[in-house]
Amino acid sequence: MKFRQAAIQNNIDAQVNLGIMYGSGKCTKQDYAESLKWIHLAVALNSASAQDVLGTMYAYGYGVVQDHSEAINWYQLAAQQGNANAQFNLGVSYDNGYGVLQNYAEAIKWYQLAAEQGHDYAQFNLGRMYGLGHGLVQDYSRELKWYQLSAQQGNSDAQFNLGILYYQGNGITRNYLKAHMWFNLAAIKGNAESVEARALAAKKLTSAQVMEAQRMANECATSDYKKCDL
Repeated sequence: MKFRQAAIQNNIDAQVNLGIMYGSGKCTKQDYAESLKWIHLAVALNSASAQDVLGTMYAYGYGVVQDHSEAINWYQLAAQQGNANAQFNLGVSYDNGYGVLQNYAEAIKWYQLAAEQGHDYAQFNLGRMYGLGHGLVQDYSRELKWYQLSAQQGNSDAQFNLGILYYQGNGITRNYLKAHMWFNLAAIKGNAESVEARALAAKKLTSAQVMEAQRMANECATSDYKKCDL
């Protein structure tokens, strides 16, 4: 295994990757004990990525007794080092009350930090918070902004929600053409809800408009989301 020799020599990235591989069973037999061994070695070297992974193992009970409070401890250590995924995980924890009292303001704080680093699901969740008005004043324009940023990274949930905004006209001008485009992009990525939503949007369009929406979706996807007529 290519990472093992480097991990033995205290290469932190190799230790984390090896731990993740054993934990997921990717390219090797799944072995949580072996996963924990390498993650703990990286944690001992103050790896934020390893701290985040260890937090996730406690959050879901992977190879350890599930313990949301312990998960929070590790997420906090990683988040304080600027790890975007740990910041996102802390946001999820406060958003849902996992291991902590539910606190939307604290969730927003951590989502914001992760979103500003480009974490697509943090961007999606921050957009959702603005749309629902959880912990802040409801703001459709900011909801749209964060969904767009997430959708441009290929996040199908954000693409679906963008489609909803355009279909319903929440905070923006209703546009069935753009709704169809985003539903189509999300459906292509496997978002099941978008398939039915795309069909509903198509009923609001002429055949020529459906073809145009499909062209727009293709241009958006092939440009790596740089030409999406946002």
